[in-house]
Amino acid sequence: MNTNTDSTGYGTYTSSTDERFFEVRRRRMMAFIADYLVIAILTGIAAVAVFFLGILTFGLAWLLYFILAPLVAMTYVGLTMGGPQQATPGMRLFSIRIVRIDGTPVDVTLAVVHAVLFWIFNVMFTPLPLLISLFSEKKQLFQDMVLGTVVIRSDIA
Repeated sequence: MNTNTDSTGYGTYTSSTDERFFEVRRRRMMAFIADYLVIAILTGIAAVAVFFLGILTFGLAWLLYFILAPLVAMTYVGLTMGGPQQATPGMRLFSIRIVRIDGTPVDVTLAVVHAVLFWIFNVMFTPLPLLISLFSEKKQLFQDMVLGTVVIRSDIA
């Protein structure tokens, strides 16, 4: 159990043997799949809304289709991972959350940057960014290391 807690209720995450890192990699992969199913559904709903908005604007709103999926994904991640629970619905489903390595909560901006870096690194260097977690003490991905974040289990105090 982590005894390094501060007044915020978060903690510091310096020990790789902390039980809150147990099974994080598997839970994180499953949360990713769940979240992107939700994002796909939300993008479909937004696409229908943009279609009708395009009719009202004589086609001008249809230009939103070019940025619709990233816009929906960034909004979803920013509002959920950067929110008070520090986790997307998929992360909550699998009992994990993201925090900064010093234990402070992640804000909306950092959550969006985290997601953007995930996609940039994985598009450019697949599968290397994902393989890094196999050798990382805290099961961090490349963007976690760059941004100073860590994913921990939320069901273990």
